[in-house]
Amino acid sequence: MSQSSSSSDPIFSNKYKGYILLVLTGVYTFNFLDRQLLVILQESIKAELGLSDTQLGALTGLMFAAFYVILGIPIARWADKSNRKNIVAGSLAIWSLMTALSGFVTNYFQLALARLGVGVGEAGGSPPSHSIISDYFPPDKRATALSVYSMGIYIGILFGYALGGWIDENYGWRVAFMAIGIPGIIYALVLFFTVKEPPKGHSDPQALKTTEESSFWDVIWLLLSKKSFVFLALGCGLHTFGTYGVGNWFAPFLARVHEMPISEIGLALGLVTGLGGMLGTFGGGFLSDFMVKKDVRFYFWIPIVAGIINLPFALLSFFSPNTTLVIGLHFFTALFTAVFLAPCLAATHNLVDAKKRALASAILFLILNAIGLGLGPLLIGYVSDLLSPQYGAESLRYAFCITLVTGVVAMIFFLLAAKHYKAESEVLIAHIDSQSE
Repeated sequence: MSQSSSSSDPIFSNKYKGYILLVLTGVYTFNFLDRQLLVILQESIKAELGLSDTQLGALTGLMFAAFYVILGIPIARWADKSNRKNIVAGSLAIWSLMTALSGFVTNYFQLALARLGVGVGEAGGSPPSHSIISDYFPPDKRATALSVYSMGIYIGILFGYALGGWIDENYGWRVAFMAIGIPGIIYALVLFFTVKEPPKGHSDPQALKTTEESSFWDVIWLLLSKKSFVFLALGCGLHTFGTYGVGNWFAPFLARVHEMPISEIGLALGLVTGLGGMLGTFGGGFLSDFMVKKDVRFYFWIPIVAGIINLPFALLSFFSPNTTLVIGLHFFTALFTAVFLAPCLAATHNLVDAKKRALASAILFLILNAIGLGLGPLLIGYVSDLLSPQYGAESLRYAFCITLVTGVVAMIFFLLAAKHYKAESEVLIAHIDSQSE
């Protein structure tokens, strides 16, 4: 038993903790597999349903994000008070079912309703999962564990792009939705019957354990009172404005500007985004756990350095005429933009006690997704439509440039978060110091 566990806590083996992390990473893989599937299919859907880029931007961004971020708050609050494993399993079943139903739509309104259903389901996925992982893994291993979980984003993107593109070209976009949605329902049953709900605060140092119940507004005001969290959340939002804005439009960009067939786009984009993103996500978490032993501000300094390195890779990928080079550059863009997530999640969880973590994740994701997912794809699509009369198919090149500006502002916010974080995480610092002795 770990030193932070009480005598009444169960003992979980490292092997079982690894299994839990693997299963929850699988859930997150389905989350992004179902979410990004629409991205690779949108050119085929646009042609059949007669949609504009603005409509597609709203469909892949704002409409989905609206339900995803708003419902994430009450579901997270429920998770902090009840069985999180059951909530994650039920949510996975719902969003997988709505993904499968997306294959039966006949117009934009029906597709929008189906994607709203996916958003409703996915709202119950990540915050409870984050909370479970933080109970299985102590603060000095938390960023690494959360980085492994967050790799599910890029595993999902890899298979979503590659499988989605192949199924679309060979069987059509409707079959793709059904083929990806149904297995998620089966996986939800595996999760429900094999994952155990850990005691809240199981792996925390004693100073972060609590038996006190907090109201919803207590948690809100606690987080908003910490300047480091406010700047962290704004930085995450502006950072993901770029990742979602470019990510949701890069497949159409390759089809229109570089005239790649959809199956080649799916395979190439799936591999470079998936592998690059996985390396960046794990590297960000692992490096953070190592470096915060020297200074907790590395939770923010690491994403800042990665963001600076990424800028020239992103700019060249937008404007290079060489398709092979663009694909190669996008690997590095995926790698460096993925670094931020695990350190920022760990930094957030280490600011609150165990009974507030699901809600803390949901609040972070509300801000992150409202700015990034809600506005990124929509604004890129709108600017692309606006510039289309002048630049034609190349309008996306110039629309992408917005994300370079938001990326720089995100780094400024991360720098401000680092300035305040050390003073606002005294309990965490004391624990890390004791572990280093």
